[in-house]
Amino acid sequence: MIKTLAKSIREYKRASILTPLFVSLEVIIECMIPFITAKLITVIELGEGGFRAVIPYGIILVVLAALSLTFGALAGHYCAVASCGFAKNLRHDMYYAVQDYSFANIDKFSSSSLVTRMTTDVSNVQMSYMMLIRTAIRCPFMLIFALIMVFVISPRMSIGFAVIVPVLAIGLAIIIKNAHPIFKSVFKKYDNLNNSIQENVHGMRVVKSYVREDHEKKKFAKASDEVAGDFKRAEKILALNTPLMQLCFNMVMLFVCFFGTRLVVRSNGTLLHVGEMSAILTYGAQILMSLMMVSVIMVMIALSAASATRISEVLNEKSTITNPENPVREVADGSVEFKNVSFCYGASSEKKALANIDLSIASGETVGIVGGTGSGKTSLVQLISRLYDTDEGAVLVGGVNVKDYDLEALRTQVATVLQKNVLFSGTIKENIRWGDPDATDEEIERICKLAAADDFIKSFPDGYDTYIEQGGSNVSGGQKQRLCIARALIRKPKILILDDSTSAVDTKTDALIRRSFAEEIPGTTKIIIAQRISSVEHADKIVVLDGGKIESVGTHTELLEKSPIYKEVYNSQVKGGDEE
Repeated sequence: MIKTLAKSIREYKRASILTPLFVSLEVIIECMIPFITAKLITVIELGEGGFRAVIPYGIILVVLAALSLTFGALAGHYCAVASCGFAKNLRHDMYYAVQDYSFANIDKFSSSSLVTRMTTDVSNVQMSYMMLIRTAIRCPFMLIFALIMVFVISPRMSIGFAVIVPVLAIGLAIIIKNAHPIFKSVFKKYDNLNNSIQENVHGMRVVKSYVREDHEKKKFAKASDEVAGDFKRAEKILALNTPLMQLCFNMVMLFVCFFGTRLVVRSNGTLLHVGEMSAILTYGAQILMSLMMVSVIMVMIALSAASATRISEVLNEKSTITNPENPVREVADGSVEFKNVSFCYGASSEKKALANIDLSIASGETVGIVGGTGSGKTSLVQLISRLYDTDEGAVLVGGVNVKDYDLEALRTQVATVLQKNVLFSGTIKENIRWGDPDATDEEIERICKLAAADDFIKSFPDGYDTYIEQGGSNVSGGQKQRLCIARALIRKPKILILDDSTSAVDTKTDALIRRSFAEEIPGTTKIIIAQRISSVEHADKIVVLDGGKIESVGTHTELLEKSPIYKEVYNSQVKGGDEE
């Protein structure tokens, strides 16, 4: 885990090294100041040399204070640079790692969990890193140097510190040990909380339509209460830290004041001067403050250890789909062939999504795919662009197994339009240029005419410069689908897959889009998944899927004669359920 996270330090290694260096120098200077102050007090107490004897000590203290301030400021600067840069790189690396995931990898992490990992978890790790390179260096150094200085001044007085430090350390260890498991479990509940918010925001229209606001409030309150409950339990344990620290602090101060005063009085200043006594009090405060800060660090580490593990899971996740060693970078044509293909989602799946699929599609053909919900229509087309890999058999595109292609080269030539495709924040032009960043305005307009989108775009006051809100919330479902079709077409793919992507447009517009395909892109293989028979009845051939298997393949006329499933769907849609 540490190795994985350390890779994200990169260009901030220098700042990460300079921070503890300057912190160490600051600590050394701070530990010297009480010692020099003790000497100054002794000189004043003895009255030897008068004012002239005081001046050198005063100059030394001013210089030490200036150096301490300088080293502290430099340590703070480099600490901020290192910790913020480390957090930036972590988010960068996680985001890029997710971009390389296959669909199978993405299925392992929910979107709400990934959001929590990139925000809350990274912030926790950033805070811990900041403490590790500064406070975690400062406190042990301060503790060690202060103990050494107490021993140098008076070995007898160091006994009290030698006893109390282990007691406090054991107490803090017990507190941290009990708090850590709670912090470890709380982040899963954070995921549930974020998931509740995400679902509610995305499904706001549905929530209001079904008047389910109260239900959503209760669901959110439950998730929020679980998070608050865990933190409350952890805080109750950590709250023991303060009284423990106060007890130890007061005991040490009592020990120093009682035995130190007796030692000063009884020895008449020969074994311990008043100045040395004040220095020991200062060192005692430094020692206990260091221990208190160590406890804070331990708490933060306990909190961030779970976060670090969750971040490492994202960074260490290897994509199940990778490029071969010598990939094919050119797709010859749009032909597609399935050879005895079987596929299931995950090793734990009991049922295969696809079983023993044999299908051949010639380049330039228009193929319709129909079937009931869960019949495997979307699973079938996702194998073409290698969003998933087959469990058995092979999928060939352009006569080459998809596993032999360079992923970018393959997916550039396979454009998919989903029923619930996504538009991104930006203008209509910017959204369509996702398909081709170099597309001219004229090309965009021509493609939009093919997708039957030009008319409604020009009806907007800003036309093609109309701003699309996040998720395309300011356009209708049918308009969104037509813009997504235009975005796919402008890529000039060899294979175009329409996964029920005209379900939100009327039949007239659907017919116009299909006619444009036939006239403008005859060489492109078109695979159309549809619920409406009218969307596929003019296809070169139609594939009927049932339970992940091919039930029949043929033209519209042939299927009406030999496929009971196709005939039933056709009759229910076209003839109102009456048999011929």
